[in-house]
Amino acid sequence: MKDILTAPFVEDMKRATANMYRQTWDERNGGNISFMLEEEKVAEYLDLNNVIRTIPTGFDATGLIGKIFIVTGTGKYFKNVEVDPETNLGIIRIAEDGTTAELLWGWKDGGKFTSELPAHLMSHMARLKVNPENRVIMHSHPTYTLAMNHIHELDEKKLTHTLWEMCTECMVVFPDGIGVLPWMVCGTNEIGIATAKKMEEFRLVVWGLHGIYGCGKDMDEAFGLIETVEKAAMLYMLATASGKRINTISDSQLWEIVEAFHLEDSVRRDFLDL
Repeated sequence: MKDILTAPFVEDMKRATANMYRQTWDERNGGNISFMLEEEKVAEYLDLNNVIRTIPTGFDATGLIGKIFIVTGTGKYFKNVEVDPETNLGIIRIAEDGTTAELLWGWKDGGKFTSELPAHLMSHMARLKVNPENRVIMHSHPTYTLAMNHIHELDEKKLTHTLWEMCTECMVVFPDGIGVLPWMVCGTNEIGIATAKKMEEFRLVVWGLHGIYGCGKDMDEAFGLIETVEKAAMLYMLATASGKRINTISDSQLWEIVEAFHLEDSVRRDFLDL
């Protein structure tokens, strides 16, 4: 059996968490990632019959029974994942009862999954119905995105439109727009349910005055979505700090981007004023 510490999915988690920490998106123990794994790939590194312990999830994840995830731990710092993945990460399988996680590896100090696990698993279930290739849910606290929350209306159409205006890349990367939730207490099933509902139509969901959720088929896709929003938010904050914006990308120009990149089937037309 291969060494689990050399597994590509462990390396993916190490790189992603280290990069997010260096970007200052995930201070202290902020942020969390869950990555759905292929059973046959995990079996190359772990005995899938060896359950270390079971951990109640606190909600019914029947739709994910048997699915295996590598997940960041509660109270764990992203900066430490790279140097000690076995303490800061865990690999879990959703048990037959749908409400229990079977620990297959990790959290060797007795830890457990992130408190946001219900929100992650609910979002996985929602995204799998939309796109069966979605495997990653990523949550972070990007600095400029959060700053923008304080001075911009938390309205899906208005926020999306403003970000689209900031640079040409935005329309190309997230033509489907950004979902927005008002401020809610984190770590609850309520915010998980609300996030999953938004994930039925958006790949990105802003948690008002808290952070953002992104999804994708792999780490790069999920990270790239959040990274692009953060860059646009930074441009917005820098531009507005200097005074009134003189130039912007117009709606007719945004539609030129849609046509040039053949995004007609994915763009949120109702977020444009044409």
